[in-house]
Formats: sequence, structure tokens, C-alpha cells
Amino acid sequence: MFDLRLEYIATWISSRKYSSVALQFPDGLKRKATEVVDFLSEKTGASFIILGDPCYGACDVFYNFRTIADALVHFGHSPIPCQGIEEDVLYVEAFCNVDIKNIIRKNVQFFPPKVGLLSTVQYIKCLEQAKEIIEKSGKSAVIVIGDARIYYPGQVLGCDCSSAEAVTSGVDMLLFIGEGNFHPLAVAFSVKKKICILNPITGDFKSIDEIKDRILRRRFATIQRAKEAKSFLVIVCSKIGQKRESVADDIIIKLQKSKKKAYKVYMNELTPQNLMAYTVDAFISTACPRLAMDDSLRYNKPILTPPETEIVLGIREWEDYVFDTIRP
Repeated sequence: MFDLRLEYIATWISSRKYSSVALQFPDGLKRKATEVVDFLSEKTGASFIILGDPCYGACDVFYNFRTIADALVHFGHSPIPCQGIEEDVLYVEAFCNVDIKNIIRKNVQFFPPKVGLLSTVQYIKCLEQAKEIIEKSGKSAVIVIGDARIYYPGQVLGCDCSSAEAVTSGVDMLLFIGEGNFHPLAVAFSVKKKICILNPITGDFKSIDEIKDRILRRRFATIQRAKEAKSFLVIVCSKIGQKRESVADDIIIKLQKSKKKAYKVYMNELTPQNLMAYTVDAFISTACPRLAMDDSLRYNKPILTPPETEIVLGIREWEDYVFDTIRP
């Protein structure tokens, strides 16, 4: 289903005469790792090293690859332009080859006159298919590119919904084409517009409102718990695309002004196990927003995003709740 473009990768490696190549996979593609190595080894004669650490996006591309290999192939994500693109790094987005035209035809009657189209990188090619069918129905479909962290028009990252923000004022509804709830939830917290999800595999079409309300109730409870906290661990992630030290420093100043204790810690991998040893009342993550949002139930203490911390400190009202985003 997902196109790993192995012939193209083999040509890229051979044409550049790389003798060793590191391969970086997200967890969902690691089952393909040995198959990829077998194919590329036979085609190129190069040696390959599989990077075993978790990989969540281009934000944690392994830029130290030259310590172990001549080049890096990073699977499952598009580049983040403002990070810079190394000459010896190849991004293989793993596009999903799926025809969604019939699914769009089935549901287009439920769309308003003007629709903004969004997706993650795996289904980004579906947007043009959707646009064609929507416009044939007499309605308008708009695809807009976001800020310098975004590579494709209509693309949404877990930490960046600028493509949605750029299109929202000119449409009646945002349609997210993809699987899962996290990315459309990020959009729902970032813009004030009706948002629906269309699953390109199952054909399911639904509103995000009920899921958004459930997450908001959970976040409200976490914030209320954190209001009792007197000490906070402020986490800075060392991953290239998640490192926000200035945000962490700003939060520490706000905590100290509110007579709270604040401790700054650097870590590469933020997990419940890595935080268990610290004797503080709550955690604040300046890393990927989804770590606090998605995994909050796994932590034994409240874990907050920077905007949520402002609510705890009384700097921001709950009614002004916003999703944490990472900007260029």
C-alpha cells in the first residue's frame, strides 16, 4: 500500500557511489526494514545500518549519520524546509497509493460550497483527486501551503497546522483526508472552523467535534491538577526539529514570577520511564505537542504544554485554550 520507491533509492545510492547507508524508519514501517536492506544490498552492493531508535517525524531526522555511514535514507516523512536539507539525506515519504474518487463522490453531497483540503504526507496525493471530484460537483476545493516547516500544499504536521490556518478564512469547512485523530485534532484546536475527517481506506466520514470535546475535558482535568503544583520540570528536547529552548526559558521565567520552582532538563527521548525519577509536582514539555496530548494518561503526574502552563499560572484563560505548535 505504501510506496517505498526502492528502485529510486537504489539509483540514488549507486549514482552517488555511497558505500554505506543508514536507514531510519518510523515504527509503522520498521517491519519492512530487513526487506528493504535485502533489496538495496542486492541492487547497490552498499552496506546498510538500520537505526533502531524511535522516529516520529523529520523533526528527529538523524543528522549525526556521518558518524556511521556516508548517507541517510529517512522513510515516512517529508523534509522540514526551515531545518535545511542535507545533500546526503534522502526523504522517502511512503505515499499511500489509494484511489479515493468513489469515496469523495459518495460524500460530496454533505460538503458545503467551499471546502479546504488537508492531509498528512502519506495521503497528500489524495488531495488533488478530491479537488477534482469536488469541483466537478459544482463546489469549490482549496489547497494552500503553510509556513516554512511545511513541504507540501495542504500538509498538516502534528506540531504545525499553518496550512489549515492559511486556508480557513476562505472556506466553509476543512476536510482532513487521512487516518487517525491526532492531526485533525491539532487543526480543530488551531482554527475556528467546522472540521471533518474522511478516512481514505475505510471511507468513514465524521465530524471531529465529539473527539475534540473529550480531549478538552481530559486537558481541563490535567490543568486543574497542575494548579496545585509547586515545582515543575521544564523539558527541552534535543531533537533538531523539537528543540525550543527559548520557549522553555520563557516558561521558567513565568513560573518563577509566580513563585513556583522550575528546573530545566534536556533529553532526547521523552517517556514516562525517563521522568519517573524526578521529584517534582508536574512536567512541562516544550517538545512535540503530541507527547503531552496523546500520552498524558501514561504519566504519573500532570504533563502540560506551554500554553496550558499559562492557564495554570493565570496568564491565559481556559476560554482562550490553544493547541501548542512549533513554528519556524
